[in-house]
Amino acid sequence: MGHSLVAFVVVLGVLIFFHELGHFLVARLFGVGVETFSLGFGPKVYKKKVGMTDYCLSMIPLGGYVKMVGEDPDARIAAKDISLSFNHKKLYQKSLIVAAGPVFNFLLAILIFYVLFQVSGSYYVKAVVGTVADDSPAISAGIKPGDRIVAIDGNEVHSWDDMVALIGKARGTSLEILIERADQNLSFNVVPAISTTTNIFGETIEKPMIGISASGDMVHERLNPFQAMGTALVRTWDIIRLTVLSVAKIFSGSVSPKTLGGPIMIAQIAGQQAQAGIANLAFFIAMLSINLGIINLFPVPVLDGGHLFFFGVEALTGKPASEGLREKANQFGIVLLLALMVFVFYNDILRLFNGG
Repeated sequence: MGHSLVAFVVVLGVLIFFHELGHFLVARLFGVGVETFSLGFGPKVYKKKVGMTDYCLSMIPLGGYVKMVGEDPDARIAAKDISLSFNHKKLYQKSLIVAAGPVFNFLLAILIFYVLFQVSGSYYVKAVVGTVADDSPAISAGIKPGDRIVAIDGNEVHSWDDMVALIGKARGTSLEILIERADQNLSFNVVPAISTTTNIFGETIEKPMIGISASGDMVHERLNPFQAMGTALVRTWDIIRLTVLSVAKIFSGSVSPKTLGGPIMIAQIAGQQAQAGIANLAFFIAMLSINLGIINLFPVPVLDGGHLFFFGVEALTGKPASEGLREKANQFGIVLLLALMVFVFYNDILRLFNGG
């Protein structure tokens, strides 16, 4: 448990630091004064003042904050400090300062993936047939175990995932599949059958398939810096897309909200990944960083997305939201976040008692 707790603090510390660093750097870029840069909430464990900024480590490691001069719309600002005031900056500058937190979370994920791909390269499953199902379109066409799929409808196949994606685009249409067998290239016309399967969200879907499985042969590919960056960007985008889709499916009821986890689950997984090795832990941090960036962009008051929403309304109407509206929205946001925290803690505790 102690190992998991240390890993949990390290993981959250890295995520919070980069998130708040984004706010801090862009605020300073636009000349906004920063009074406090804190990792954690509550009583200060450590504090050092540099210039006008107090850099703090606080007791509760479940968040952090950057306190800027003039951040409170109702705060009285001395004439000499107006140039340092957040609320006296242009709307686009305030928006960029707020958006910088989530953006830095995405940049952290890209950086981690880049380093991992640069150091370890990329692994993928070869498009080599392992087994062919009886009475399948593949066996009827003449495809055999050991065949390597080279191209589909003229599109080069690099990996098993490439092949699955190309077959998935077919809807009752014939595919020209080029295979390599014993140093010979052979061409087959195959009409995929629509099969019922389960996707990564546990939903039952219909999908075109030809009835083959992979041999499982893996390929290790070294990447140059440009390839590593390209792969890191693609991986980050894929995780962003799947995370947003997962959230949408939770709200639509397609995916159970019981899948949501809180600090206890994060601590457990962080501990497991730390024991598995630094690369596993780094990958986990990248995944969490993307999730944190997305969550903070939700248009919920008190989150970065809530501030951006109000800035958007201000851009359209030409005037900021009233003090009363902001106060009620913030109260709603706090209640909503507290309810979510209680719910994920409840899910975590259920998992503990159920041994999950």
